[in-house]
Amino acid sequence: MNDLKVANRELGTIQSIGEDGRLHLRTDDGHFVQLDPNRLLHLDHGYALTSHSSQGQTADHVLINVDTELGAKDLLNSRMAYVAISRGAHEAQIFTNDATALGTVLSRDVSHAPAIQQAPVSQSIDQQPTRTQGIGQGFGLGM
Repeated sequence: MNDLKVANRELGTIQSIGEDGRLHLRTDDGHFVQLDPNRLLHLDHGYALTSHSSQGQTADHVLINVDTELGAKDLLNSRMAYVAISRGAHEAQIFTNDATALGTVLSRDVSHAPAIQQAPVSQSIDQQPTRTQGIGQGFGLGM
């Protein structure tokens, strides 16, 4: 759909359907597009998105479902939580099956060590104290 200037995963609203079946859409960024139903098109309902596909997008209100018993536990982590929560401009609500486990599940760190690390340089002068700076993330749950 490059000729239409519509990006993959772009959201919009159907304004009308013409007598010829053409869809008249207004995208969320405000431009208007007509889609011909005779062309191979793939459209999805945009009422539910994964946190991955919503990166870079903003919505006024965000509803986040976090199933702490999900089989793919690697998907529930601090990065997913940040992406999902930061999409909401005015509000983000989390729905979960286990509020007591939520903080632990969403605080998982999935950072990886770099593939190449520099070897330490030995110095003949007195070593300066090493300072480390940590970045922490916290999540609150309103009841």
